[in-house]
Amino acid sequence: MQGRTYYLTTLQEWRKESARFTTSHYVHADLNSASTPDSRVLVMVEADEGTHNALSQSPFWQELPHPLSSKLISEAIAQALSTHGVTPFNSTFEATETVAKNHPILRYRVF
Repeated sequence: MQGRTYYLTTLQEWRKESARFTTSHYVHADLNSASTPDSRVLVMVEADEGTHNALSQSPFWQELPHPLSSKLISEAIAQALSTHGVTPFNSTFEATETVAKNHPILRYRVF
């Protein structure tokens, strides 16, 4: 079964793992930074449960709370996405809606 989860990671880590995903999309966390392997990116990953379990155990992949939960994103994630207008008082759903202004594919959808 495939599922979608949001993560904060680096472009280099995304490149290392991207072959394991069915699909993924990302946007640079800092809109004002140059693109380097160490650039932080917000990634939406569609993959099987095993892949998501492996990513959530990696120290290089910060998993965001499920978009439909009321849990707020961490201050570290909010800080990383602040150039998009994300604040520490946002849930994942609110954060992805804000980021979707720059990358519409990252908007959370329920089918």
